[in-house]
Amino acid sequence: MRTFISYFSPLIVILIFASSCVVQESAITGTKRAFAYSWDQEIQIGQEVDREIVSEFGLYEDEEINEWFDRISHEILGNSHMRREGTADRFRETEFYFRVLDSPVVNAFALPGGYVYVTRGLLAHMNNEAQLAVVIGHEIGHVAARHASQRGLQQTISSVVLLGGAILGQELLGLPGESILNISGTAAQLLFLSNSRNHERESDRLGVEYAAKTGYAAAEGAAFFTSLRRISERSGQTLPNFLSTHPDPGERERNIPRKAQEWRERGFEQTIYNTEEYLQRLLGLTYGNNPRNGFHEDGFYFHPELEFTFPYPSGWQLINQPTQVVMVSGEGDAVMILRIDNESSTARASVQRFLEQNNAEATEQRSRTSSGSIPAYEANFTVEDGNQTLGVHVYALEYGGRVYRFINYSAQNQFESFKENFASTTSQFSRLTDERILNIRPVTIDLLQTTERRRFRDLLPSQLPMNIDPEEIAIINQVYLDDMIEPGTILKIPTQ
Repeated sequence: MRTFISYFSPLIVILIFASSCVVQESAITGTKRAFAYSWDQEIQIGQEVDREIVSEFGLYEDEEINEWFDRISHEILGNSHMRREGTADRFRETEFYFRVLDSPVVNAFALPGGYVYVTRGLLAHMNNEAQLAVVIGHEIGHVAARHASQRGLQQTISSVVLLGGAILGQELLGLPGESILNISGTAAQLLFLSNSRNHERESDRLGVEYAAKTGYAAAEGAAFFTSLRRISERSGQTLPNFLSTHPDPGERERNIPRKAQEWRERGFEQTIYNTEEYLQRLLGLTYGNNPRNGFHEDGFYFHPELEFTFPYPSGWQLINQPTQVVMVSGEGDAVMILRIDNESSTARASVQRFLEQNNAEATEQRSRTSSGSIPAYEANFTVEDGNQTLGVHVYALEYGGRVYRFINYSAQNQFESFKENFASTTSQFSRLTDERILNIRPVTIDLLQTTERRRFRDLLPSQLPMNIDPEEIAIINQVYLDDMIEPGTILKIPTQ
């Protein structure tokens, strides 16, 4: 199934290529130590995976926010080990890239070689620039300390190959684990977000140092980890999946103010909060999942921008991603994936091209129509995958000047039982005509400045959008529902 595998293979090849040990200096200490990759290889890995990250999540399209984030990130970078006198030129001359991703997930991460990302979901949960500065510094710290290369030293080539297989399992194996689907299946997240506790503690220390030396009130960084703990408690988990190897948020809540005080005692005044300026930048920020990019409701998937809809089977999980829609049966034993085929001009050509690329021979194929008028073409075939045989149903259709292609599959011995599910979804792909849905708008952040002292819960509107509850709004404001809010306080209120 080469078309499935090609999406991630560049990263896997690079990791296998780079799995030998190299001895180079550390940008933090200046002393030499063993790393899995040379600095040039780390830059190459970052370049390759950055393209995947941007493709998978998309960049948040707000020029002012992106320019502001890039500016303050470079200010913090300027006070990091990567820009200090005495640091090796290879580090000082490395260009860094700071990106805001269009994702509601509360997350920040870094790739080797100078790539740092935050999500709009994370921005919504911060209350001032000082909090964000500590997170930015933390991610720069991962790059400067070369944590990815240190972890790579522990991996064997075989473990990298096995990890590659697990990543491909999202699309190929038919048994996608929730842990893979929840993080969009990107190789980069699985490879570069599992830092050890010691690495996270080192990056916490560096994040506070870099923020403090830039003048930010670094102790404020603790508030983010308080919010993170509350998010975790709401989800019923001790920690979110991506933090399973991280220090406990409570530990970080205690340690960050202590580390900030140590830098204050060394003479670094930390006076910058930029609270009001920060909150004003959040005005109009998209909050939560953007329904314009597709959403599901009452057993139907809707895409207002592309103006189409289709049903999906009861009991199936639907995962909406920027480049695809994935539907997984309740038992995880059947999968449907919808993507746009940009390489084909007709439905038949799309199916034929897919068969050819996978050296597959159709057991049956024919022309069809979706919703009685949309030209379509389908084919069934089987493929050997390790220890099992998969039954695959490929269905392409022509709509709105594009070719859409469903790839539906299960184990061959269950394929017949799922054919009705596959046919029901594909055959009912249709034009979206509901004006309410076509005109739906995303939830955005509005600002409310209080005029009197009241409990937080009493300041909230009676109707909240998109199933948002009061506790969620309390968390993004870093308060509790029964806290008394003083006059003049600026609050973030999601509105639609």
